[in-house]
Amino acid sequence: MPAVDAEGQLSGLRLNLRIVSIVIFNFASYLTIGLPLAVLPGYVHDVMGFSAFWAGLVISLQYFATLLSRPHAGRYADLLGPKRIVVMGLCGCFLSGLSYLLAATGSDWPLVSLVLLCLGRVILGIGQSFAGTGSTLWGVGVVGSPHIGRVISWNGIVTYGAMAMGAPLGVVCYRYVGLQGLALAIMVVAAVAILCALPRAEVKAKKGKPMSFRAVLGRVWPYGMALALASAGFGVIATFITLFYDAKGWDGAAFALTLFSCAFVGTRLLFPNGINRLGGLNVAMICFSVEIVGLLLVGVADTPLMAKIGTFFAGAGFSLVFPALGVVAVKAVPQQNQGSALATYTVFMDLSLGITGPLAGLMMAWMGISTIYIAAAGLVAVALLLGWQLKKRPLA
Repeated sequence: MPAVDAEGQLSGLRLNLRIVSIVIFNFASYLTIGLPLAVLPGYVHDVMGFSAFWAGLVISLQYFATLLSRPHAGRYADLLGPKRIVVMGLCGCFLSGLSYLLAATGSDWPLVSLVLLCLGRVILGIGQSFAGTGSTLWGVGVVGSPHIGRVISWNGIVTYGAMAMGAPLGVVCYRYVGLQGLALAIMVVAAVAILCALPRAEVKAKKGKPMSFRAVLGRVWPYGMALALASAGFGVIATFITLFYDAKGWDGAAFALTLFSCAFVGTRLLFPNGINRLGGLNVAMICFSVEIVGLLLVGVADTPLMAKIGTFFAGAGFSLVFPALGVVAVKAVPQQNQGSALATYTVFMDLSLGITGPLAGLMMAWMGISTIYIAAAGLVAVALLLGWQLKKRPLA
């Protein structure tokens, strides 16, 4: 974890600008994720002629690589400093674009192209974990650890913004210039971000004895478990709300997702100081309660309006869960190990989102689609009880 930059109190606007000037590099990394996201499955299946399994695998490889590399990203950020980790991550994003370019150029050899696409997705996953973890820690080093909740919140905002922008832009780019042009666009985004990051001042890594992964995990797992339980609500909304609307015979699933995203981003923008004022666990428990209400409304909805209100509440409730619990999790370890703590904590959400889809799909086939939202509300209720227990008996 970087040493805190010792400065006086910053105004709200100046503070936000300083944070955005750092997390913009995470925006760039997620833009390189969003640009090919809606293009590659169709390219692998329809153009290259591979099965839907391979089309899905090409996308999923990135998430597996992110999951497996995230703890290493945190450890290297603690040892080398976050700026270097961000630059390394952006280089990975650039190399992923290069892999796509080579795959498109070698389209006459489909198997070679597929291997190159898979390689690019793995490199992108590693790059994203480095850029995402590093940008958070870099931002904290610039504005100080009292503002870690705000830094995490802004990182989430730019992440959603980049993904929302990237997917449609990637489709348009592919339509007019093909995969080669899209790959070049990804390389340009990453290269510009690298060139902008290099002149920026570093924040020095805090010296001290690093904790083992097992020791860090022992400190942060209760907060990570609460995050994982709450993330199930996000997972069932994002993955199955379209099928939910189809099963009900309703239109407007896309608008429901828009409401979820607006509530998510809007809550983070409206309550930037909530975590500092109320404390991470208090904010998390409030958010759990709101998310439970939203998920239950979706689960019992008999009108589209009721479902939309539910998705709005679910988005607002989930919005501050990650930063609220994250603040408490990283403070559970010494400062020189907080990069590892943040990365380990984030792994719980990665795992939750990875298993929520298949498990919810099985439950949906067995008990009906509405039950997955009731079940998700139950999981968030367990997170609420866990938060209450942590509030009553903090970890030593």
